[in-house]
Amino acid sequence: MHRDIGSFPLAQTVRTKLISSGFRTVEDLLDFKPKELSREAGISEEEALETLQMVRGEYFRGTSKKIQKTTGLELLAQEQAQGFIITFCSALDEILGGGIDLNKITEICGPPGVGKTQLCMQLAVDVQIPECFGGVDGETIYIDTESTFLVERLVDIANACVHHCNLITQAHRHEDYIKAMQTFTLNNIMSHIYFFHCHDYVELLAQMHFLPHFLAQHSKVKLIVIDSIAFPFRHDFDDLSLRTRLLNTLAQHMISMAKHHKLAVILTNQMTTRIGPSETLLVPALGDSWGHAASIRLLLNWESNQRLATLYKSPSQKMATVPYTITHQGFRDIDSAEHELNALKCEGNPRKRPRVDDEDDNDLLQ
Repeated sequence: MHRDIGSFPLAQTVRTKLISSGFRTVEDLLDFKPKELSREAGISEEEALETLQMVRGEYFRGTSKKIQKTTGLELLAQEQAQGFIITFCSALDEILGGGIDLNKITEICGPPGVGKTQLCMQLAVDVQIPECFGGVDGETIYIDTESTFLVERLVDIANACVHHCNLITQAHRHEDYIKAMQTFTLNNIMSHIYFFHCHDYVELLAQMHFLPHFLAQHSKVKLIVIDSIAFPFRHDFDDLSLRTRLLNTLAQHMISMAKHHKLAVILTNQMTTRIGPSETLLVPALGDSWGHAASIRLLLNWESNQRLATLYKSPSQKMATVPYTITHQGFRDIDSAEHELNALKCEGNPRKRPRVDDEDDNDLLQ
């Protein structure tokens, strides 16, 4: 039901503020609480409450025949059945609860050079891992706004992933593994990453409005990456209230796509300096209101010469910090980096190839 907000008998001032804040249809309002809507649209809480009561009443009257009861257990089963996109860093997957959640928005924040783009490219490959190996057998939409995408680096990561799955296949010789590896190749991986380059926020917004049509034609897409969300919105913006409205509209659009198409959205964000009364902090860019857009926020940072990943925000997991590293093969655990390097050195000599047992499989692919 895509009924326009303008068709409701709302006060003209309320209708104007809602539309100017990016609320166009009934679906744009359904997930908001009165206080949240009041803050986002710049209307009073009483006006927000009245608006939500009117909109939801019409919505549920129009869809009452379609409403079905669902238990909490059924919802849990549905979410668990969606699976996760692994990161190839088992420590990070563990604190995330299994990997990157489908149906949710995950924001990856950090300073330049810490590995945000590396993780995005790793996920763009990992989402394509066949289901028999514990993957979701999906495809990727990759939107680059900073011109940091390196196809040569993506080839390295894809080759390492294919090589790893080949080692598992050779160790176990399962029929499903052998069949899957016939199509899980470098060329197939590269051909299922759909790349778009946006030069400014206007192109990014236009691209996001085009995506539902693209997704309708590419139903296997399970990951959308925007690297980065901050860059196009940190320049040429004198009107910060306009920027906030555009970002809120963009966030609602992404939440809707994630839920409707059962896919994960990954956003990278830059860091900025916040000067307080007693200390100066390094915080994610785009302001406090943007911090509510993503369900999960991951902070990558340096401590001495060690890279650390901190799960800062999650609806189901506690805050935790784990180390990681970036190798020629991609985003990895500290202790697995050396193991994979040795495995690659043994390639081409079966007698020297290390044994890949079930424990190794679980560490990297579950």
